[in-house]
Amino acid sequence: MTAQLNPRGDVAVLVPAAGAGVRLGPGAPKALRLLAGEPLLVHAVRRIATAPSVHTIVVAAPPAEVEAVRLMLAPVAEVIVVVGGATRQSSVAAALGAVPAGPEIVLVHDAARALIPPVLVESVAATIRAGHDAAIPVLPVIDTVKEVSADGLVLGTVDRSALRAVQTPQGFRRPVLAAAHAAAVDALTDDAGLVEKQGVRVTCVPGSPYAMKITTPFDLALAEHLWQTQPEPGVG
Repeated sequence: MTAQLNPRGDVAVLVPAAGAGVRLGPGAPKALRLLAGEPLLVHAVRRIATAPSVHTIVVAAPPAEVEAVRLMLAPVAEVIVVVGGATRQSSVAAALGAVPAGPEIVLVHDAARALIPPVLVESVAATIRAGHDAAIPVLPVIDTVKEVSADGLVLGTVDRSALRAVQTPQGFRRPVLAAAHAAAVDALTDDAGLVEKQGVRVTCVPGSPYAMKITTPFDLALAEHLWQTQPEPGVG
């Protein structure tokens, strides 16, 4: 059954999904690879659509797959599908331009983070609603991190206590994200990095292991295992 988004919601979620995903191996664009028999994009949109604050979802699809993506998502949720760009940044900009009047909180979420818990969407949105300009979900770095030279020699051990692994959805006040994209010169793969360049302070919120990014075949296998424990949108 098609999920009904909240017409009184204040959140728009942009999903750039035009990347090739070369590290996942040959095949369909990354967002259209299958997890438990369905494309990653379908899993991600289904979970986003169950978050109570979401008013609009905009997907930036591979140019050759726009109509296929529109048909694929029609049974899942009411989604706006636009043509994605050659870079993630251009895809986000295209999706941002398609957001209708109304939502003043904009979240950007990677389709490759297919098992996103809806509560994480709400947590990031609530942080913006509370008055912050930008917010990102993070997890502590648990591995020892070494600084290594170009020829493979260890230069030192990095203090991991101040390091965090960044996830999505990343959230912004709508004018903040729009201004950052309008001023962008260098293509970045992180929207928080764009607003940082504009001097905007970014607030961290606790992330979720379920929001892992599926980049390699190993990641996909791990996601398949996680899906077995949480086949439907849940708290994660």
